[in-house]
Amino acid sequence: MSITKEEELTGMMRVSEAVAITLKEMRNHARPGMTAKELDDFGGQILNNLGANSAPRLSYNFPGWTCISINQEVAHGIPSAHKILQEGDLINVDVSAELDGFWSDNGGSFVLGKDVHQHQPLVEASKTILQKAIQNIKGGVRVAEIGRLIETEAKKAGYKVIKNLTGHGIGRRLHEEPHEIANYYDKYNVTRFRKNSVVAIETFISTVSTNANTQKDGWTLVGNKGGYVAQHEHTIVVTEDKPIILTLMNEIWN
Repeated sequence: MSITKEEELTGMMRVSEAVAITLKEMRNHARPGMTAKELDDFGGQILNNLGANSAPRLSYNFPGWTCISINQEVAHGIPSAHKILQEGDLINVDVSAELDGFWSDNGGSFVLGKDVHQHQPLVEASKTILQKAIQNIKGGVRVAEIGRLIETEAKKAGYKVIKNLTGHGIGRRLHEEPHEIANYYDKYNVTRFRKNSVVAIETFISTVSTNANTQKDGWTLVGNKGGYVAQHEHTIVVTEDKPIILTLMNEIWN
């Protein structure tokens, strides 16, 4: 969407606060021995208390309030009672929601407890690359150039990117134009970021895989070559200068 009046910005700020707080609280609440469903139910209750509706459940009838992906799962992990969180797990929580007709999306990967499997460098790379990408977004910048930046920075850090998962426009629906804000340089994408538009920018930084494949459950995505992926995501408003980061209070950069 494009922000054209004050009440639209206010609406986006309210829903973005809801998803950001939920993500932060879920990350802080996660403990070894807890099930993914318990963590998801905790997040669902926060969204409910804030008057927000789970976007994946509302839009796609997803079997969870949030997406919780663990270890080799790249995205869209089902938060089932069969998944037990363990020390050192690489966990990704993706929270998106609707509130009063406005939609917002954010996510973050983190290591649970002690980094016994050495996932933290991957997590830090994803955080840092997202921050650098967002700092370079303003009206008129080609979407493809941000993809080039993300892929270049990933390669510098010794990683790859997942090419078939992308950021996207957001605001009045969960997914809007531009529908593909890729993590690599697509020379055929001539789209430019527009001032006052709202977009969800996300990194998918990978150890070995370059694509994500859907599993038999119809939801869960895993890398085509295995390995691990860290994802971080913010919803932002594009300006003539530095973007307004609507989900900043999720504290994924802290």
